[in-house]
Amino acid sequence: MSKKLYVGNLPFSATEDEIRTLFSEYGTVDTVELLMDRDSGRPRGFGFVQMNEADASRAISGLDGKDMGGRALRVNEAKDRAERSSRSPRESRDRW
Repeated sequence: MSKKLYVGNLPFSATEDEIRTLFSEYGTVDTVELLMDRDSGRPRGFGFVQMNEADASRAISGLDGKDMGGRALRVNEAKDRAERSSRSPRESRDRW
């Protein structure tokens, strides 16, 4: 079974290929996704890597806190995204 990892505090110059190479030292990487700012198109400094469970555990142990481009990586198991409210923020402010 595959596990999704959160990878934070990435240098803004990091590429998906660099992240794939870094994580492949710990096992087979299924997917790499770096998130971009939708307005500027620039990297947001975090992303996700998917690997099998055993490889993911080794990657967390080996890479959390490791220096990359002068920044200490944050690597841990990704948490499910919380459900978003169907209301817009403006609607909730307009209530009295």
